[in-house]
Amino acid sequence: MEKSARTRAVDILLLALIIVPLLLAMALKVLTTPDAPLSEGVQISGAQIYFVIPMPLQDLPITAAQINSWAVVLSILGICLYLTHGIQVVPHSKRQLAAEWIVDTVNKLIVGNMGSQFMAFAPFVAGIMALSALSSLSSLLGLFPPTSDVNIVLGWAILVFILITHYKLKAGLWNYIKGFFTPIPIFAPFNIIGEVATPVSMSFRHYGNVMSGMVISTLIAFALRSLSRSLLGWLPGVLGQIPFLQVGLPAVLSLYFDIFSGCMQAFIFAMLTMMFIATAVPED
Repeated sequence: MEKSARTRAVDILLLALIIVPLLLAMALKVLTTPDAPLSEGVQISGAQIYFVIPMPLQDLPITAAQINSWAVVLSILGICLYLTHGIQVVPHSKRQLAAEWIVDTVNKLIVGNMGSQFMAFAPFVAGIMALSALSSLSSLLGLFPPTSDVNIVLGWAILVFILITHYKLKAGLWNYIKGFFTPIPIFAPFNIIGEVATPVSMSFRHYGNVMSGMVISTLIAFALRSLSRSLLGWLPGVLGQIPFLQVGLPAVLSLYFDIFSGCMQAFIFAMLTMMFIATAVPED
């Protein structure tokens, strides 16, 4: 079916919505990153602070993790709008088939892990999984991945915790409070600690795995550079300064730490979200 000029124009705008936020985040990083002096040591730091907003109680720093997280959110919005633009009852385009496959896969995931009565949570779970995965994959563009900032991941976990508490309270406030004293009252402090530990464990598990992969990749790249200088530094001229041993292995590690591990952590975070919400809802 031939596309109209208006349809093509909207498609171009939606593709721009996917790409432009990430390009702007990359440009902001390039323009604001100071020229660091050459150093022989390994430097691993957190997200760069772009500017600080004065606040009454405590100043609010705006970091690369926050900016990149919003860039990923806008890109996900663009992807959703692009895949669903011009959909019809009978699929006639590959992107509509892709959109229907995503919806069908998430629905099966919800039914298999939570039950058919939780189908309303499909968009939320899909959003959490996409945000986590694409945030980790943003490191492939040279951006600071938002999942390497514990504050970002903790915000997601707190949102999930609020949902968990909301559905637990549907059984009544008294039943919620009484649950802390089961099976015997002496267990109340441990049950309260376990309740508060839910968002903490979810966030630190996700953040720790992503951040550790970044640290390991940096250390291995530095070790390979040092080894290359030690073994091949005798080569004449510029050849002796080229880190030949860094070619290949860092790219292979990136396949695991940046792609496989990032997507796996997104899947685990979504699975924990489904499990905690499903167990929190009263059976009646």
